[in-house]
Amino acid sequence: MPKNKQILLDNRPEGEASASNFKLVEAETPALKEGEVLVRHHFLSLDPYMRGRMNDAKSYAAPQPLGQVMQGGTVGEVVESRSPKFAPGDKVVGMGGWQEYSVVAADQPGALRKVDTTHVPLSHYLGAVGMPGVTAWYGLVKIIQPKQGQTIVVSAASGAVGSALGTLAKARGCRAVGIAGGPDKCRYVTEELGFDACVDYKQHADASSLSKALKEACPEGIHGYFENVGGMVMDAVMLRMNAFGRIALCGMIAGYDGKPIPMAYPQLILTNRLTVEGFIVSEHMDVWPQALQELGTLVGSGKLRPRESVAQGLAAAPEAFLGMLKGRNFGKQLVKVS
Repeated sequence: MPKNKQILLDNRPEGEASASNFKLVEAETPALKEGEVLVRHHFLSLDPYMRGRMNDAKSYAAPQPLGQVMQGGTVGEVVESRSPKFAPGDKVVGMGGWQEYSVVAADQPGALRKVDTTHVPLSHYLGAVGMPGVTAWYGLVKIIQPKQGQTIVVSAASGAVGSALGTLAKARGCRAVGIAGGPDKCRYVTEELGFDACVDYKQHADASSLSKALKEACPEGIHGYFENVGGMVMDAVMLRMNAFGRIALCGMIAGYDGKPIPMAYPQLILTNRLTVEGFIVSEHMDVWPQALQELGTLVGSGKLRPRESVAQGLAAAPEAFLGMLKGRNFGKQLVKVS
């Protein structure tokens, strides 16, 4: 069995996360038991939710255990199998974590899934045709419930979730407006993803200024909002929400370092009779097949053209992860393991 490089969570961050919270080690790969498969990872996924799990605090998921492999999504190839469900060469997606190889019990529900790379590149199964894409689908279809002609806004619009959200909204005849950081990301959102407009939040010092820009981009107000950021961005959107608007609350990256995230205008929830619903996509596995089918079709047909930022080598994962938390990535952040 091959030697296996792994990245562990060595200690918990106090405030802002740093590379010193992680530790690179080399471990023996255990021999396969009956019903197990050995997967060599090609790419691993870096996602904002991982930052919250680094803390030993109450959340929707258990904290990442200290001294163990950082958990996360992976895509790769079966290199050895003692299960009739998988054969060497099968391309698979799973939760192999920050390591080069994983040993997976094939009978464990949801642990490993074969994927077809004929029309969809393998890496996209960690982004647009994976958890981020399904997250966008659920928030839009099940919470925002858009109607044709409505204006749908998403923050972090150039990222893995935001890019899928805009494409899904356009497919339903909606006006899609993104919020992103910097002119390059905004150009990508409008020119490649096909959003109707994109507002650069970095050009605005406060919620009032950003809200004025949103008013120009959303002349009929905002009917639905998909929230990834929180803070000033959410305050600005709240000022433009229409009566009976709906907000899908997916992430609050502005507070992932443990700082409070005050809301400037909570009274608008009452004034505008808003529906605000937080959700965790792993609690809605029943919708995944339907969502993945639509997302796969959008990517395969070229209607959804997701971008990726790819760090090279397992050892690059910590710095790539920290950079993603600061918005340095462009599109889905991945690590190419092999």
